[in-house]
Amino acid sequence: MSDVKPNIPPTATVKLDSDALVANWRALDRLSGKASAGAAVKANAYGLGVRDVVHRLMAAGCTDFFVANWREAQEIEDLTAGRAGVSVLNGVRAADMPFARQSPAKPVLNSLQQLQRWKSSGKSCDIMINSGMNRLGIDVDDLDAALFDGMTIDMVMSHLASADEDVPQNAEQLQQFKAGLETVPAKRRSLANSAGIALGSEYHFDVTRPGLSLYGGIQRPALEDVIRQVAFPQAEIIQVRSLRAGEKLGYNAQYIADDSHKVAILAMGYADGYLRGFSNSGMFMHEGIVLPVLGRVSMDLIAIDLSDEPNLKEGDWVDCEYDLGIASGQSGMSQYELITGLGNRLAREWT
Repeated sequence: MSDVKPNIPPTATVKLDSDALVANWRALDRLSGKASAGAAVKANAYGLGVRDVVHRLMAAGCTDFFVANWREAQEIEDLTAGRAGVSVLNGVRAADMPFARQSPAKPVLNSLQQLQRWKSSGKSCDIMINSGMNRLGIDVDDLDAALFDGMTIDMVMSHLASADEDVPQNAEQLQQFKAGLETVPAKRRSLANSAGIALGSEYHFDVTRPGLSLYGGIQRPALEDVIRQVAFPQAEIIQVRSLRAGEKLGYNAQYIADDSHKVAILAMGYADGYLRGFSNSGMFMHEGIVLPVLGRVSMDLIAIDLSDEPNLKEGDWVDCEYDLGIASGQSGMSQYELITGLGNRLAREWT
């Protein structure tokens, strides 16, 4: 008996545009001015596949990557070791130390406890300053130059809480960060995320850390004509049926037909990251014709209206409207949730 497993074609995919990903990084690098753009690739590169993303961005010239934890650093170690820097944003726990000591990745030290834990390693690190977001980071008032004696600090950074809004907090954080820079003897400085890049050169420093906009997210008007969509979900029709006027569709009868028309059932649902917020509001398309989502999105299935495309049949594929701004408006979910939530059952196909 052969050990070769048969190929089972997927019923839903997400097409990933390699050119758009690279173009987005290059645009953000250009907008970063004198600073160089790194790349936040935490959460499996925002759901798109970290190894594929890192490989493409390294080929484009990216040399700084940011992950959340040491498991994520380990996953790309063979790609980046000796070729690019990796910063672990959540810092280093006592349980991380055995791996972290031998890893080429750097911890972003977020507390005085982490600072003391890492100091004896003799290895390079980054430092996170709390400039007002009050999540991770060392408070400016707790910084003392003596804390860093004998340490090799590559990057000192902070994180903007409201860069997608025009609020006083942005300037307040900038001033707090500058105050902290007077104490931390780092080689490089980093503050701006994707939206922060669009705030202007004062926020750029030496390294920027774009995340969402690499993958198609647009948080500020300055990015609207710059950032391209990267992820394009598609689904196969597994059944076509006809509804008569008055018939109910899906869970809790959230759609009732006003007249007779065809519907298609797609093999995709909230287990694939197409969440219930798209119920009666999402859109699919076929050759430019809009096919609205009808009724509740369920775990594995979606119904769409074929009134304007009645000749579609079982086995045909339709495209999901997944421009992150548009899809956010349809679903009420943030662009971050939409891109990172794309499920593992969706086959990733880079084009």
